[in-house]
Amino acid sequence: MILLTRLSGSAFVLNADLIERLDSTPDTVVTLVDGKKYVVAEGLVEVVDQVRAWRGSIIAAGAVPAAGVDPHAYAPRAHLTAVSDRAGREGEA
Repeated sequence: MILLTRLSGSAFVLNADLIERLDSTPDTVVTLVDGKKYVVAEGLVEVVDQVRAWRGSIIAAGAVPAAGVDPHAYAPRAHLTAVSDRAGREGEA
């Protein structure tokens, strides 16, 4: 979620996953995937920077195990085991 400001000065929080595009006309217009538009006081680059920082924080939070959770408990485990080489052993048995 990113914090933006309407031109009237009121702040609101927007789910950045719903942003379809940003336009600078010269005001910054945020268009959502459902077609809803918001005109905001922040500049185009500032909104992009906020989205990048928010997404980066989500990725970083996923990389740090929660307190009290054993990070090794969720380590990927091998799903396959080695198969013995049967070439050259065909005649055995």
